[in-house]
Amino acid sequence: MKRNHNHKVPRATDKILVFHAREEAPLLEFVMKALDGISRNKAKSILSHGGVKVDGKRQTHVDFAIHPEAVVEISRGPQSPAARSPHYDIVYEDEWLVVVDKRAGVLSMGVGAGSLNMKSLLDRHFAETRQRCTAHVVHRLDCRTSGLMIYAKSVEIQQQLTADWHRTVTDRRYVAVVHGLMEQGEGRVESWLKDTASMKVVSSPVDNGGKYAVTQWRLLQAGRDRSMLELRLLTGRKNQIRVHMADIGHPVVGDGKYGHQDNPGGRMCLHAFKLAFHHPVTGELLDFETPNPFHV
Repeated sequence: MKRNHNHKVPRATDKILVFHAREEAPLLEFVMKALDGISRNKAKSILSHGGVKVDGKRQTHVDFAIHPEAVVEISRGPQSPAARSPHYDIVYEDEWLVVVDKRAGVLSMGVGAGSLNMKSLLDRHFAETRQRCTAHVVHRLDCRTSGLMIYAKSVEIQQQLTADWHRTVTDRRYVAVVHGLMEQGEGRVESWLKDTASMKVVSSPVDNGGKYAVTQWRLLQAGRDRSMLELRLLTGRKNQIRVHMADIGHPVVGDGKYGHQDNPGGRMCLHAFKLAFHHPVTGELLDFETPNPFHV
């Protein structure tokens, strides 16, 4: 994207870029154009981590109005210890909540002393950045599933997000690599899912006393003996995607619980790549998307 309205001023360090605004614009749009058309998620991350100053004052709100001749400083370097964590990335943060991209192998919350989990990692981040809050789980991902998650910074925000979850969240999609070649380009799986004493979810085409679950899938790419799918959850049940893919004879690669663990890459090939939801305080529709980590 051409930089038509912003003028870059050279500085001694390549981590700080300085621009003189030529016209009025929302801050998020300004940052995206100034940095050669970076994604909305990357621009939001820079803002939420305090990487932008306007006329010497740090600004984090995406709709902050940039006026002509304003001096905008943008830092592309890490703004907090979380930016260097091997276990997660912060893709958005404000005073009420944080959105993270969790790595596979990290629990959503602690189970026993010393477990590697997002709640503890975020509590450490909040302490290091001198925030007086703790992380509150809003929804979960399996330990071996990577991707986007929301954590609230207070019980009140947690309750607001979960009270009407299916209206709050407008889009929630995954990408997965599954065994075998799909015979169709898209499909839908419906069943009732029920927990068992053995900690495994069982599926039934008729009501088995469990919870009704619906998963839509779309073929993205076909390999020699595997398929890459985009999956949309119309309900959010425990292990839903993993069970439904096994139901139709195409278990997720690396899923030893519902299929067979034979992935040379050493992980389960399931990633929550897209998450869109209404902010519980501002009402703004926040839309995040992360890159596809898989190939077939």
